[in-house]
Amino acid sequence: MKNLKLIFLGAPGAGKGTQSDIVAEKYGIPTISTGVMIREAIKNNTEMGLAAKAYTEKGALVPDEVVIGIIGERLAKDDCKNGFILDGFPRTVPQAEALDNMGVKINCVVSIEVADDKIVERMSGRRVCAKCGASYHVAYKPSQDGVTCDKCGETLSIRKDDAPEVVLDRLTVYHNQTEPLKEFYGKKGVLSLVEGQEEVQDTTALTLKAIEDAIAKI
Repeated sequence: MKNLKLIFLGAPGAGKGTQSDIVAEKYGIPTISTGVMIREAIKNNTEMGLAAKAYTEKGALVPDEVVIGIIGERLAKDDCKNGFILDGFPRTVPQAEALDNMGVKINCVVSIEVADDKIVERMSGRRVCAKCGASYHVAYKPSQDGVTCDKCGETLSIRKDDAPEVVLDRLTVYHNQTEPLKEFYGKKGVLSLVEGQEEVQDTTALTLKAIEDAIAKI
């Protein structure tokens, strides 16, 4: 397979994490998570990890230049030689520009498109069991009585970050900060829009087609 350097875009709840996992397994390339990278760099006491630690210990956000440095360290590892998927980065156009300046040439960006009202319905309808971890959805996968867990009988609850007002806030941040990346990568000719479907496998079929089309152009 040609060297596939991929980014998934999509609003919170659009399902890009699921698609990323499927694509990583199919093509045998790693998913590079920004959060995991930072923690590993700090644990391994790399130069950039030590720089990041100075910020995390104060509870401050790690600045872009440090994150970019950590990404550079991670992408130099052998498991990235046939490609990779970036998860959670870039989130803004300046971060994407920094990635370009580092010499990382992204050749496929897939944006999973789902309407805001559908995302709010998906996320605010989720219910979880704090005791056993089972998950449900009031519309798509309800428990038998809609109140308690089928497995252990614990009362189901909604996660704080699934509350409608929190979801709407996250969507606002996405539209303001991350969605402009679609125009940025569209101008580079590497953006593919995939309409999120009701069934995961249908979204996956569209996603894999978009990636195969991108690979053909590499």
